[in-house]
Amino acid sequence: MAGYRVLCAVLGVAWLAVGASLFGMFLGYHAPGGRSDGLFSTMGPQGHYLAAFAGCALIVWGLMLVATARRPLEGRSVGSATAFGLVLCAVYRMIAWLVGDYAALADLLRVESAVFLALALGFVWLRPGRAAPVEAP
Repeated sequence: MAGYRVLCAVLGVAWLAVGASLFGMFLGYHAPGGRSDGLFSTMGPQGHYLAAFAGCALIVWGLMLVATARRPLEGRSVGSATAFGLVLCAVYRMIAWLVGDYAALADLLRVESAVFLALALGFVWLRPGRAAPVEAP
């Protein structure tokens, strides 16, 4: 169960950090004199809006994973849902790789898919067993 707790905690903190940065990027873009530089320079206001939405979802997901790390037996379904979400992340990256519109990202898409599938497998393999039922006195 220790491996499951570590996996939940590490991925939960990572999701919190990524979510907070995406939300912060939205706020920075819309601040007076704000602009978008670097990797996200072509997103525009709609792209930043969607990134902030994804950031909010990642923050909630991260908080649920951190809570599951604290009480793994009570959060088994969070681990299962996380595994499902990670598989979806891998699937859409594989589709993007097959489509060909993302040829410049081909190697990155394959690596990300493999990482997401490995993490999903970790959530399935390391998930704790069911808690023993509590009998009434």
